Amino acid sequence: MKPSMLVRRDTHGPARTVPNFFLPLCSPLSRRRTKPSGTPPAHRERRDAACTCDCDRQRKSCGVDSKNSRQNPGSRRVCSYGTISAVKKILAVAALVLAPIVASMQSSDLLPGMPPPLDPHDVYAANRPGKMNPTAASYPDRVYVPNSGSDTVDVIDPKTFKVIDHFAVGHEPQHVVPSWDLKSLWVAADLGNKLTHIDPATGKKLETIPIDDPYNMYFTPDGKYAIVVAERLKRLDFRDAQTMKLVQSVPVQCAGVDHMDFSVDGKFLIASCEFAGDLIKVDVESRKVLGKLHLKDGGMPQDVRISPDGSVFYSADMMSNGVWVIDGNAFKNIGFIATGKGAHGLYFSRDSKYMYVSNRGEGSITLIDTATRKITTKWKIPGSASPDMGGVSADGKVLWLSGRYNAEVYALDTTDGHLLARIPVGKGPHGLCVFPQPGRYSLGHTGNMR
Repeated sequence: MKPSMLVRRDTHGPARTVPNFFLPLCSPLSRRRTKPSGTPPAHRERRDAACTCDCDRQRKSCGVDSKNSRQNPGSRRVCSYGTISAVKKILAVAALVLAPIVASMQSSDLLPGMPPPLDPHDVYAANRPGKMNPTAASYPDRVYVPNSGSDTVDVIDPKTFKVIDHFAVGHEPQHVVPSWDLKSLWVAADLGNKLTHIDPATGKKLETIPIDDPYNMYFTPDGKYAIVVAERLKRLDFRDAQTMKLVQSVPVQCAGVDHMDFSVDGKFLIASCEFAGDLIKVDVESRKVLGKLHLKDGGMPQDVRISPDGSVFYSADMMSNGVWVIDGNAFKNIGFIATGKGAHGLYFSRDSKYMYVSNRGEGSITLIDTATRKITTKWKIPGSASPDMGGVSADGKVLWLSGRYNAEVYALDTTDGHLLARIPVGKGPHGLCVFPQPGRYSLGHTGNMR
């Protein structure tokens, strides 16, 4: 049954249509609604007196002096049903009625088939501690480390900081990538032209399939396609996310296409061109390149991430030693944050308040306040260190990063940045994956969750 509707006219705005169940019993609108035409003045006075009396009994909840309100009826506040529980019931009904309407409105503005954001002001709202997708909730906590110089993967137990497994994969593995549905992990080995499947429920290696030049891999927000980032071939290969069958190869003329992230609505992506100092913008649905943005001669943009509020994209630049701030919609450079030598990977705290920037060339991590885009502090890893790619633990307490040129992995306490562990692994550890992580689905890379 549809609620009856009333037209409400305010002195400061146009007429608004509101469902009648939102109106308090004693509000002027509800009295106007319930009293029939020609109601005797005495009856109206009795109704007004009942409302005032109800406020008299609950002075504290009304927040006005009842005597004064009787002397000056115009100062009376509108009374609700008289109890907090009744108000809660109204809000619950309103939420039930409006939820599908809001969801429908949100979905119409998104890439078709994409789950709507939980919070329009925070694309990472689903990544809070404890918000584990049921699919991944029973998986063992592991850190998967692809060793590019050893053609292997090391598996670390984050509770003991020990390597508990080790297996061979294709030549030069670059990243370990969670699938969109969180049911698989994929090891992308570009020079071996192979993807190796890992079962996250057991942490064990499964089959290996031939794939052209998989330097990195992402997934479209609707879950339909895996995007194999073919760096050497300067292509983005859209493949069926379940079968990995090629759907379309998109030439991008982007030297060193490496990393990317998607807009809030999922309709476009922005990717880095490491060897050209450029970024490209690609329409996800039509799979067409929309434009190219040159950042700096001699620049080498690396990781790309969208800000929590979705207003800008960040791109770490290892030769410019900082992070570019990009207006994604206008596709223009609007700022730069100097973070440290060799700025490389970008990761967000579980509360979305900070972005961690790994500075590979100086062995440090810079923290940027996402609300102000200002640097708050910098953590220095003791001794020689080369922090590269990684991720944040499910509880948000540990930042994990590979030590690209030191054959080690770093675990840092996110409260103050002190080093918890330095774990020896194979040669050239690169895009390590902390898994499982909170979130509804994965956009790929080392666990870009939403």
